[in-house]
Amino acid sequence: MKLRKFMLSLAAMTALLVGAQNQGFQDGIEYFKVDQLDNAKEILTKTLNDAETDRALALYYIGAIALEEGDVAAAKAAFDEGIALDPKNGLNFVGLGAIDLKNGNPKAAEQNFKAATKTQNKAFIRVAIARAYYKADPVAYQKEYNKFMEQATDKDKKEPAIYILRGDVLRDKAIAAGESDANAIGEAAAMYNQAIYFSPESPEAYVKYSRVFAQANPQYAIEKLIELNRIAPNSAMAQRELAERYYDNDQWTRAAEQYGKYISNPNSFIKDKERYAVLLYFGEKYDESLAITREILATNPESLQMMRMLFLNLEKSGDLEGAKAAAEAFFATELPEGVKFTANDYTTYANILSSLKDHDGEITARAKAAEANPEKPELLKDLAVACSNAGTEAYKIDSIAQANVYYRSALEAMNKFMEVGDYKTNDFVTLSSYYQNVASSSPVDSPERLEAITKAMETIDKVIERVPDNYIPRRNKARMSIVKNGGEPSEESVQYYNEMIQVLDADPENKTKRKDTYIEAYNMIAKYYINLKDLEGAIATYELYLAIDPENQALSDYLETLKKSRK
Repeated sequence: MKLRKFMLSLAAMTALLVGAQNQGFQDGIEYFKVDQLDNAKEILTKTLNDAETDRALALYYIGAIALEEGDVAAAKAAFDEGIALDPKNGLNFVGLGAIDLKNGNPKAAEQNFKAATKTQNKAFIRVAIARAYYKADPVAYQKEYNKFMEQATDKDKKEPAIYILRGDVLRDKAIAAGESDANAIGEAAAMYNQAIYFSPESPEAYVKYSRVFAQANPQYAIEKLIELNRIAPNSAMAQRELAERYYDNDQWTRAAEQYGKYISNPNSFIKDKERYAVLLYFGEKYDESLAITREILATNPESLQMMRMLFLNLEKSGDLEGAKAAAEAFFATELPEGVKFTANDYTTYANILSSLKDHDGEITARAKAAEANPEKPELLKDLAVACSNAGTEAYKIDSIAQANVYYRSALEAMNKFMEVGDYKTNDFVTLSSYYQNVASSSPVDSPERLEAITKAMETIDKVIERVPDNYIPRRNKARMSIVKNGGEPSEESVQYYNEMIQVLDADPENKTKRKDTYIEAYNMIAKYYINLKDLEGAIATYELYLAIDPENQALSDYLETLKKSRK
């Protein structure tokens, strides 16, 4: 006997725990009241046949959603079924009256509204009727709206629905007028706050109060939802609303934590679990994000968002081959109308291919990234770098013609970036180097080579104009001049090296700090004189070289040889 009592007690406790964690159809009603009709419809439909569901009440909200969607026949069927199940539920009569108003039959609506108040002589029924008139036409039915709101107040002035509807009307007026000032917000909020005062457990009032402050004072809006979650810890709508508010306010770490709590609710949505996976990814919790991603894909393998998260997470975890395969499957997916792959999709894929040394694949992906988001010109620079790197790899294996093709692509992408106009001085340096690469990989003495190196030098002149006291662009120009002269120093290159030395000499410490740069210049200048058989010029230059590198015995010996040869 004691065992039987214990088992019965345990069963009751289990039922209470389940009930505490799952509000069932009530979550659907809460979503309806805060205007999230799709969410409300999903939960109400899912829970309609549950033992705990008040079917007549649930059918009213299902019918109300159908009416909002314009499906009058489905709405009437739901209201009629609700009345048949429970003739004492006045809301379904309100629903039929709302249909009559929609059909332009106010007399029939009056009869249904009378039936509603006769069935349930309550303040909230009169508020529901007032709302029906307001939604049908707030101007044409203003008299009827006022009448039922007054009746509701006379019936029970503490009924929270009265103040919620008044808040909704004030909110709608502010939106229609395009107002967002503190007075407009405050008037609506005051009504919602009054509803909370009379019914502290009313989720609808908290959420609507939070929403009117979402733009003006986001943190205050969040705090109101935190308060709601304390008093309604099992409300899926309350949990989700707080997570959404964190998300909209870019508090992603807190949003992720809140979504983590919310998705354990039986009335959570798969779309929110997907968002949780995304938030974990951006929170750099890649293993957790990957686990949830795979869990969702196991039951919904066609989820585009989760296919995306799969290859993004695999890339972060270092599984490049797996990431590549997942990305290929993702890009092979047929997209719904209006949906496009993002620049970030292509950029991540390009990064994967870059790490795998697939240069052609990377270039294609970066080109698509730039095309997907023309508002982000930096993507063109990324494309240029990829092309340039591919050219360098080709050059290393003496595939000069192929290198030239890549270098020209790099130059084209960089020029497109420069056309946008959002460039910095260093971008001119990069552009000039791309011209130089094209020149270096073009046939010697070809018009293409001369044209490219000339452009390179013209471009580096723009850098010199911007930073006249910087030695680097003058050094680069000297090097370009050598390329222009078939790889040999010329009078022009000597001039540029001398200009560079003049800039460096402004700081005596450069003789130590920039020693290698001086040596490069002296070597090339001396070589120029040697090619001219001008020993005096070469000796004078090498003496300058030896002055900054006095321990260079080889140079000292060579200099002595030159001096002896002139005698």
